[in-house]
Amino acid sequence: MVVGFLLLLLMPSSRSATSISVVDGNVVVGEMGEMLQLRKRGRRRRGHVSLLTCVVGFLFLCQVSRLAAAAVLHRHQRISGSAGDVLEDNPVGRLKVFVYELPSKYNKDWLEKDPRCLTHMFAAEEFVHDFLLTSPVRTHNPKEADWFYTPVYTTCDLMPNGLPLPFKSPRIMRSVISYISTHWPYWNRTEGADHFFVVPHDFGACFHYQEEKAIERGVLPLLKHATLVQTFGQNHHVCLKEGSIVVPPYAPPEKMQSRFIPPSTPRSIFVYFRGLFYDVGNDPEGGYYARGARAAVWENFKDNPLFDISTQHPSTYYEDMQRAIYCLCPLGWAPWSPRLVEGVIFGCIPVIIADDIVLPFADAIPWEKIGVFVAEKDVPNLDKILSSISPEQVLEKQRLLANPAMKQAMLFSQPALPGDAFHQILNGLARKLPHDPHIYLEPGQMVLNWTEGPVGDLKPW
Repeated sequence: MVVGFLLLLLMPSSRSATSISVVDGNVVVGEMGEMLQLRKRGRRRRGHVSLLTCVVGFLFLCQVSRLAAAAVLHRHQRISGSAGDVLEDNPVGRLKVFVYELPSKYNKDWLEKDPRCLTHMFAAEEFVHDFLLTSPVRTHNPKEADWFYTPVYTTCDLMPNGLPLPFKSPRIMRSVISYISTHWPYWNRTEGADHFFVVPHDFGACFHYQEEKAIERGVLPLLKHATLVQTFGQNHHVCLKEGSIVVPPYAPPEKMQSRFIPPSTPRSIFVYFRGLFYDVGNDPEGGYYARGARAAVWENFKDNPLFDISTQHPSTYYEDMQRAIYCLCPLGWAPWSPRLVEGVIFGCIPVIIADDIVLPFADAIPWEKIGVFVAEKDVPNLDKILSSISPEQVLEKQRLLANPAMKQAMLFSQPALPGDAFHQILNGLARKLPHDPHIYLEPGQMVLNWTEGPVGDLKPW
């Protein structure tokens, strides 16, 4: 049998094999000639992948055809287990949130100055604010509130390239905490233990985009008792405080949903990735960016026809993800990226390369069932790891990814929809209730040190 495949591989590319397909957009491949070429898309191949790699990949894809009938029977399925059981929980009636009314300098002024804040991947802080203003969980009576929310936009001070400048963020945050603690009594009674803040910076409330400096800074001392809603999540890391709620980065729902292609479109790409492999501007010597994982992807697989990888970001990016079986989600400067959201939305199995990552809504989304985890040190073996996953396992992951509730949980929908990311945040807050009675301080008691932290952070804002 293998000899037969070898002969086919040695045939001229014009002699394509019969199309292999799984119905309704599950794992499928195109013609063999297309599979071997795998969308070179303008980038030159410098060398040839080994014949063995082609055979392994082709044999895997051929096996998939055996499961076509089964795939038709299960377009999506209910997620079972502790994670999936709470994915569709309704938070309404389980908590009440009081939204502080702040001077516009803490939020709306930033947005008027630079509307790009609504479109970048840190935009959750703006949309959470808008959502809570009209949410049925909002209460105008702070005495009956379970949680207090401070709508401050710390990622809306943008550079020309659209990325946030984090250097003012600690001063802004200290200023707003000083404001609420002097205008209402609720911060002072717990020093923030019943308050939550949205901090979608690269490293959350450590407020820096470079890990080394973020670790040196640590979480802003005044937020030690508060619950942080953040995109950054990594176990055993100073920038992930216990009790934080890890959320997906913002990805524009309407833009993605407008780019869906017919579900019967063949998935003719085995592995797909678009993005940086090296960050020459910030890491000129190489090896520090992405802890070398992205560089390892490029150096090992740039000439492998099963891998459609490039730094170019085509206009068909969203469509291409829907034609791929696996989408790489490697760490960059931080372990998280919008590719996680995109992979789930477009049914492309996320290959997560970020050691110790804590994924969004991990108590509700069974990431182990829908994704593939590859250790950073194992990147050179990525082709073997993915080729060894059985077609049955691939189809199971795709069935779970096809669950509408799974996709909805990753989106900050406009307007909000049941089960979306807003509701998952509220579910996370509701599951932390009731508060431990020990969070409440004696009158006049203070635990937090207002003079703690770098000298620059103590300057008034």
